[in-house]
Amino acid sequence: MEIERKYLVKSIPENLKDYPCRVMEQGYLNIAPVIRIRKDNDNFELTYKSKGLMVREEYNLPLTKEAYEHLLLKIDGRLIKKRRYMIPLEGNLTVELDVFEGELAPLILAEVEFPDEDSALSFTPPDWFGEDVTFSGKYHNSHLSRL
Repeated sequence: MEIERKYLVKSIPENLKDYPCRVMEQGYLNIAPVIRIRKDNDNFELTYKSKGLMVREEYNLPLTKEAYEHLLLKIDGRLIKKRRYMIPLEGNLTVELDVFEGELAPLILAEVEFPDEDSALSFTPPDWFGEDVTFSGKYHNSHLSRL
């Protein structure tokens, strides 16, 4: 189960380079249901996500590099490229700050995953977060791959 809130970003933290960064690319084989392939640094996976906005079922399966490259030829839409910075927050939470590259630049999104729905609904975002777009499918990566 994935429980997350998603936000646009008003301003990037000045010390962004001090946080761990993952270089990612992902493509979509299907969007209803969501079936995604992802390269995350040197790791590869296939993901299934159910319908939903804040709460969704999610299953991840490991892929080999060869399987990823084979499936890459079969994606619909654009390959999304981004850098993900992992920024700690109070309460054992982490901001996944996605800085998109290529055609989606200069889009920047912040996602925070929660242990339960109550935590997600009571979350107060930091001042540098912008508009809450959790309940807008427009900012799901599967939608962004279609623009």
